[in-house]
Amino acid sequence: MPFFIGVDGGGSKTAFALSYADGIPITQTESIGCSYQSVGLERAADIIADGILKCTAQAGVQLENCVYCCIGIPCWGENAESDFALFEMLKQKLPGLPIRAVNDVEVAWAGAQECQPGIHIVAGTGSITYGIAPDGKTARCGGWNEFFGDEGSCYWVGRKGMELFSKEADGRIPKGPLYSIVKQELHLADDYCFIDEVVTKIAPYRDKVAAFQKYVLAAATAGDVAAIRLYREASIELALLVKALAAQLDFENKSFNVTYSGGLFHAGTFILEPLRIEITKAGGTLCNPRLTAQEGALLMAINQFKEETSCI
Repeated sequence: MPFFIGVDGGGSKTAFALSYADGIPITQTESIGCSYQSVGLERAADIIADGILKCTAQAGVQLENCVYCCIGIPCWGENAESDFALFEMLKQKLPGLPIRAVNDVEVAWAGAQECQPGIHIVAGTGSITYGIAPDGKTARCGGWNEFFGDEGSCYWVGRKGMELFSKEADGRIPKGPLYSIVKQELHLADDYCFIDEVVTKIAPYRDKVAAFQKYVLAAATAGDVAAIRLYREASIELALLVKALAAQLDFENKSFNVTYSGGLFHAGTFILEPLRIEITKAGGTLCNPRLTAQEGALLMAINQFKEETSCI
């Protein structure tokens, strides 16, 4: 029987799944993030290829028995030269395997919405939205870059959380749990030691800035008013992406489903409740994701295979 491979690449991790034509995973594995902006093109290709081969080996399946693979790749579609180079590397490392590469937000949408019309939010290290209208029109919004975009993402919340710590340390805003949590977790002998800690050990690394969000969540859980407010601000930023996308897809004045995925949503009600309010205002309905992004990649691989073989 033919097998299909689905890959959800991200900045923090890469997830792999293998299935028959029913799209139900037989085996799943995980590896480190494969964003070529972080690890380079050659390393990104190695991570993806090695993960695919590990996934097939765990299932006792030969690569030649896999008829299609869909790979969601961070930053795909943003640099034609890099896209081409990475795709060529993947073809060399995975000879004979038909591959479709898409932006990672597309496989997240495919899983969460089961390839049905609607809008999907990814708020992990970065933030981006993708959607499809009933007439098949597609569009994306956000995903620009953490330096001047990615609003509402873990990176954005992490960076804003550092700002809150400095304000609480100064007394510009009342000291809350965030102040003591950060001092304790980073073993700061003095408040100003935070500067060197961030500049040398956190700021140069995208994933570590995003990981700082865990201190904001701990503070919010402990009742830090500023931290709780920050998640509300993040929900407004994410809702702006949805509203802009709804306009592009002609969803305005129509009902539409909005799903979500990514590390930010580990914050639970702190982000989901204010986001639900904002999405409702925009005319959408916030829904739980139905399947994972790697399962979405499987669905896209299966659908693509059916389309191509039906044309033969």
